[in-house]
Amino acid sequence: MGVILALCSALVWGTGDFLGGRASTRLDAYQVLGISALSGTVMLIVLAVLGGESLVLGRAMAAAVAAGLSTALGIASLYRGLSVGNAAVVAPMAGVVAALLPVVYTMLTQGMPGRLQAAGFVVALVGIFLVARAAPTAPKGRSGMGLGLLAGIGFGGFLILIAHGPEGAVYVPLAVSRLVMLLVAIALMGIRRLRVVSPVASPMGILAGLCDAGGTAFYVLAQQHVRLDVAAVLSSFYPAATVALAWLVTHERVTALQWLGAGICAAAVALIAA
Repeated sequence: MGVILALCSALVWGTGDFLGGRASTRLDAYQVLGISALSGTVMLIVLAVLGGESLVLGRAMAAAVAAGLSTALGIASLYRGLSVGNAAVVAPMAGVVAALLPVVYTMLTQGMPGRLQAAGFVVALVGIFLVARAAPTAPKGRSGMGLGLLAGIGFGGFLILIAHGPEGAVYVPLAVSRLVMLLVAIALMGIRRLRVVSPVASPMGILAGLCDAGGTAFYVLAQQHVRLDVAAVLSSFYPAATVALAWLVTHERVTALQWLGAGICAAAVALIAA
């Protein structure tokens, strides 16, 4: 069940990234971030109310706030890295580091995984790197690598921190972290002197937020059934879903290395789930 939920997280997260990318062709990326953060926050609050979850302040909820700040750091670094650096370097660096941090953390706190799972993690990191490695559009070399690393630390920190929410609660800590991300998005728009647009200005941005929030919910549910490193690595396959949708819907070119990476990710699933 945990493996299935983690793969659902990757699928929904990847769909959200695709929709967010499409929305960013009409609005600034930070405006889309604000819209998606708002829609995701609203959805999670509704789910929390329907699920009867209550707001409990304490160390666990502080972890949710820290998770929101961490993912905001990741998004801001990724966007900045993609704007000044080489996407073929920035994106895979962020993806691999984000998946690797929970693996290292879980090894330190829960011990080594089984041999097949450990092999699956190594294979998965290779697959994630290849899938996320889009063809470079400009000869910028290793430009943006540091920002890609920072983005990966932000995303990986989120995967670790959000798993430490209040016991038995799913949607409340996610709503709190999402609200923090919304506030950061508003602050970033202020720094860049961007106007705050109405959510109805970007239906795709709204859908992106719903998918992103849904992906985090699947991830939190997944790590309740399997080790944190398993849930984190499998959820980190989301670039494969983004690439597949871009190929199917907008007919974007998929490189041979990306197809290879997708196949390697599939092999990694078999190893991790064995």
